[in-house]
This record gives sequence, C-alpha cells and structure tokens, in this order.
Amino acid sequence: MGGASGYWGESDMAWAQLLAAAPDYLVFDYLAEITMSLMATMRARNPDTGYAPDFVTALAQHLPVIASQGTKIIANAGGVNPEGCATAVRKVVAAAGLDLTVSVVTGDDIMDRLDRISIVSEMFSGEAFPDPEAIISANAYLGAFPIARALAGGADIVITGRCVDSAVTLGALIHEFNWQPDDLDKLAQGSLVGHLIECGPQVTGGNFTDWQTVADSLVDIGYPIAEVDADGSCLITKPDNTGGVVNRGTVAEQMLYEIGDPETYALPDVICDFSHVDIMELGPDRVRVMGARGRGVPEQYKASLTVADGHRLSALFFMIGPDAAQKAELVYEAVLARARRTLRARNMPDYTAAELEMTGTDFYYGAFGTTRDPLEIAFRISVRHEDAAACALLLKEASGFGLATPPGLVLFSGARPKPQAVVRLFSAMIDKSIADVQVDGLSYRPAPSAAATAPSPEIPSEPNPQGDTAVNLATLAWLRSGDKGDKSNIGVIARKSEFMPYIWAALTEPIIRARFAHLVEGDIERWYLPGSQSMNILMDRALGGGGMASLRNDAQGKSFGQILAVMPILIPKSLL
Repeated sequence: MGGASGYWGESDMAWAQLLAAAPDYLVFDYLAEITMSLMATMRARNPDTGYAPDFVTALAQHLPVIASQGTKIIANAGGVNPEGCATAVRKVVAAAGLDLTVSVVTGDDIMDRLDRISIVSEMFSGEAFPDPEAIISANAYLGAFPIARALAGGADIVITGRCVDSAVTLGALIHEFNWQPDDLDKLAQGSLVGHLIECGPQVTGGNFTDWQTVADSLVDIGYPIAEVDADGSCLITKPDNTGGVVNRGTVAEQMLYEIGDPETYALPDVICDFSHVDIMELGPDRVRVMGARGRGVPEQYKASLTVADGHRLSALFFMIGPDAAQKAELVYEAVLARARRTLRARNMPDYTAAELEMTGTDFYYGAFGTTRDPLEIAFRISVRHEDAAACALLLKEASGFGLATPPGLVLFSGARPKPQAVVRLFSAMIDKSIADVQVDGLSYRPAPSAAATAPSPEIPSEPNPQGDTAVNLATLAWLRSGDKGDKSNIGVIARKSEFMPYIWAALTEPIIRARFAHLVEGDIERWYLPGSQSMNILMDRALGGGGMASLRNDAQGKSFGQILAVMPILIPKSLL
C-alpha cells in the first residue's frame, strides 16, 4: 500500500513514484477539520463543489497505469460532497475509455439530522451545543468497514467523505484479509498502519527532528509504502532511489503524531492501544512495526461541526532598529487603543480577542527565550470581532498610524489583508445510529460496541544515579508535535532506552507547564509507551482556539516540539 497524500493541497509527486512500485492500493487522506470548513464554505457558494478537484485532475493523468496494473484507489477526497467527487471521477474514467468501477461511501454528513442529536457539550471544552443557525457543516467520522464493503462489491476506486484518516488503509486490509469486527488486535494494528502512512512523507523524513540527515534529499522525498501481513504487522519502506529516510525515529514520530491517550486511541472501528508497539529497524529504509492492541469498539462516532463565529483580521508589519520589540509593542497598544475608541464611539462591542506576535523575539519560547534585543523583527497584529467592519477598522487605524510611529516601522508591501470569516470547530460524540451510512446507495450498519481492558504500563522508575551533565532534549530524543482542535500533543521518543528514565523524570507536568505558560491555559497530561520507549504529552486549550478560530501564526502546534527540544535534561555523562 502507498500513502500518497496527507492533506488537501499537497504535491502530486507521490502518484508517479508510488505507481512505479506497482502497489496493490494507493490511499489518499485529504481532510482535516480546517479542510472540512473550507469545503463547506465552497459548497455554500457552489453546490457542485465541496470536494478536492486536484485529486480528480491528478487521477485523470495516471488512469492508464492504474488500470493496466490493477492498483486500487481509496480517497476521502469527497469532502462535503462525495457524490459530486465520484461523478467527476466517473467522467474522467469514461473520457479515458476505461472500465473502472467507482464506488462512493456517504452518510457522514449529518446536517439534516441535527435535531436527532441529544443535548451534548463540546467533548474537550464542555461548551454548550451551538445555535443550529450558525452551524455550517456537521460530519461524523466514519470507519473502514463501508470501504471494505465497496471493495468487496468490485470497486476499483472508492471515494468517501469524512472518515477517520486511517480508515482508507484499514478498509483495504479488512477486505484483503477478511478481518471481522471482533478481530480487535488486527483492526488496531491495521489502524496503526493507516496512521503511519496517512500523512505521506512525515513518516519518511518530513518534519523529522534530525532534518540535517535528509536535508539534501527532501526535494525528491519518497512517499511511504506499507507491506502488510495478515496479522496486521507491517514493514514501512519507500520507493527505491527516492529521498528522505525511514528509520525508527521517523516511524515513532509519526506514530505519536496527533493522538491523545495512546492506550485508548478511539477510532470508529476499534479502540487502539499503542503503548506496547515495537518498532524495529531491519535495514536501510526498512522498519518493522507490530504490537498494537484492540481494547474494544466505541459506542459512538465522533462528529465535527464547523460553526460561524464572527470575523478576524491579521496585519503583518516589520520594525527595524534598536529597541525594535519595545517599539512594536507601542505600535500595537496605540493602534488597538485608537480602534477601541472608535468602537465605543459607534456603540460597538470590544474585540473578542486581540493578539500581538513578534517573530525574532523568541515569542514562542516565552520566559525561556534567549533573544532579548533584536535589531529587526516581524510583528503581527490580530483581532477577532463579530462584525467584519470592526476588524477592518483596526487596519485603517494601523495604516493611519504610519506617520506617528516610532522610527523603523515598515509596512508590508502588497495588497492589504481583508477580514476573514471565522469558522470554529465543535467536536462531540454522537450515537452511531444518527449517521445514515451508505455504500453506493445501500445502507450499512456498523458493528455493535464491545469493550476490553488491559493494565496501563508501569512508568519508568526514578533514574539512579541522577544525571550530572545537561544536554538539550533533542540530543536524547526525537520529537513531533501537532494538533486536535484546541489541543496540542508532543511525542517524545528516546534515541536509546537508557535515556528514557531521565527524560520521563525531567518532563513532569509542572516543568512542561512552565515551558508553555504563555501559550497553554488548560490541563496537561502525559503517558508512557514502553514498547517504543517514548512518551506522549497532551496540552488542552493550547492553540488560542485552534484552526481558523486562532489568531496565532502557529494555530496547529507544529512548533511545540521545537520549543521543548532545547530544554536541558540532566543525564550521566557516561551514558553519552
């Protein structure tokens, strides 16, 4: 199986290199919460859109090879309009004169079933259910068994709407190996395979802590290939003569990427336990992965609602010269004061949020930054308000302040930014019966829920003796960070098992909170994974609302691993 896409907008380079390896399947993941809101906005303007048109365009170019070697295609490129996407795919298949069966999985769209949802709260923040009039889209995260049914019905190409990212892989494995709903360990292992390849080259050297080792080959980075056995164990590799690397670090980083509790990672088909997963290097660019466990089948689907929540505006400026940071802060405060004065004069409410970010001042490192007096910075002023006119007012005042500013202010040259509609994410758990799941118009009923328990791993014992040498965490570990809504996770993987007790002892909840005190407002949790000698950290209310609702440059926590990477860890010199 080849993992050919990790998000909507990624390069199309994976198609040719993976098809040259003649895989049984190519799988594509296009969807994120932000993507769903963008596609919903597109379809509101034009009902024939709402899917990933670049998938259809790229598919058309490669159809002859796909047909000749029998590679099957599975993609959630359908977005909020899977039937429209399937129609477009059938047109390019017909235009190529080929006989390929295109199937479509629907039922994730629950906009017309909101009245069947009992009163629920947001699964992370506890926020009350939003006003239905403000809801732009509502989609349940479907599982893999409908995809398997489409393949069993003879599909060559399967198009879905919102399913969990790993389902496009798991559906093929269920079909190939005839796995059943109660094969929990196999389903968990197959879900792990899907999770490893769902972000394309992030498992083959992309976003890798040791980026220097692959810097000269990222232009031609290889996309992942998973060779999967009937028990769900797999070999992660990449096409020959491609860039990047597959090793224990790249695979472990991706395993921990954007998950919460690794012992109860809940997906529609199975609750996964990754705590005892074993990751073994068998040779250059060949890593064996096995040991995921299934803890049950959830009773509910996760649903993702996008909700209209006013507008935002961000304006970029530069300040050059001595005391650049102090001058930028003065500009921000003065411009905001002017805008607020005008709002009061017009009897308009205050901004619901305002933020200043300064690149070049170690803003994201907070009290632990080392740059104190830069001679040049970029700074970004952002506000959020229910009225677009109030956002535009800020830019007017910022531009009008240009001749009254301290010296060194440089305005960004080019078109002025415009207010953007804010779409907020609301996540909730819903009964599976609410989603009317269909495969080519035929109803599909999900498997009943089930539960299994397993003891949590014992945490590492206190290291003895204590460390006497301080080194940066990145010297001892690989790190990868990401987001889920307004949460951010950081995976930390020990380069050697001997390092793990010292890492665990150092990364306590109070220490982590101190490092992120200026960014994180909610709870902090951590888990130990003995199989991969790693830990996962989850921070709540960490991203300023997350996604399109956030005013931050980094609304997805991509930098958080780098913030932690420079933290000093005490370790015995002998271990180094």
